[in-house]
Amino acid sequence: MTAPATDSLRVSGATLHHEVRGSGPLLLLIPGGTGGAAAFDGVVDRLAAAHTVVTYDPRGMSRSTLDDPEAEQHVAEHADDALRLLDLLSPDAPAKVFGTSSGAIVALHLLATRPERVERVVAHEPPVVEVLPDVATHRAFLTRVRDTFHTHGLMPAMTVFAAGLKKESDSSEPEARLELPPQAAARAERTMGDLPYFVGRIVPSFMAYAPDMDRLRSLADRLVLAGGRDSESELPWRATACLAERLGVPLQRFPGGHVGLTTHPVAYGEFLEASLRTPAGV
Repeated sequence: MTAPATDSLRVSGATLHHEVRGSGPLLLLIPGGTGGAAAFDGVVDRLAAAHTVVTYDPRGMSRSTLDDPEAEQHVAEHADDALRLLDLLSPDAPAKVFGTSSGAIVALHLLATRPERVERVVAHEPPVVEVLPDVATHRAFLTRVRDTFHTHGLMPAMTVFAAGLKKESDSSEPEARLELPPQAAARAERTMGDLPYFVGRIVPSFMAYAPDMDRLRSLADRLVLAGGRDSESELPWRATACLAERLGVPLQRFPGGHVGLTTHPVAYGEFLEASLRTPAGV
């Protein structure tokens, strides 16, 4: 993998660690879960052949520190962080943006609020449960995750979280499965260290986010929505499929499941590369 140029950027309330590779039009990659910049290790070289690729650790994750470690987290603030990176690295031209999971929610908000800065957004399985017809069930689920975390701690909350994400037809005992990184021990350690922050502050806030449907519908020609081939009927997939139907855009099928970026990096990278150059809506 090509060594990146690394730097830090001061934003309101945080310092963002970011990495830059390649040359050409800017492509910003927004990770989900606790992945951070390293979540894209398996695809970044392919993408950097035609783009200046920017990866980063979202505020509060890994090497991107918060001024106030207890600060509440909000989608709009994370989207503003992404905007600051665009303004720094592509001040005169709109950029392409990819986001996965919670990072896809950030990408949707960035498109809705600052469309002049975004040429295209590819959003893989944003868990926007507020668009679902049975939203009350999922609001109750998020409340259970939050209450379990505060009352019983991280791993019991992860078990509740995993159970709420599983396929509707899956009656097996849920696993507290994490978004596993590649084998690097240092990255795995960082991932585990960020879990309390992710479960305690990112999950309840981000999964309560309600997209601006009218605004996104007017920008649908710039939006690609994607779901994993292996995650159909899981909660993030169902939310994304419902969003696609309501916006009138097709749902692209990417290799793997919700974490196909990690489990199928070569095939996933090929699909992502194609989705960045194929006209949206095709």
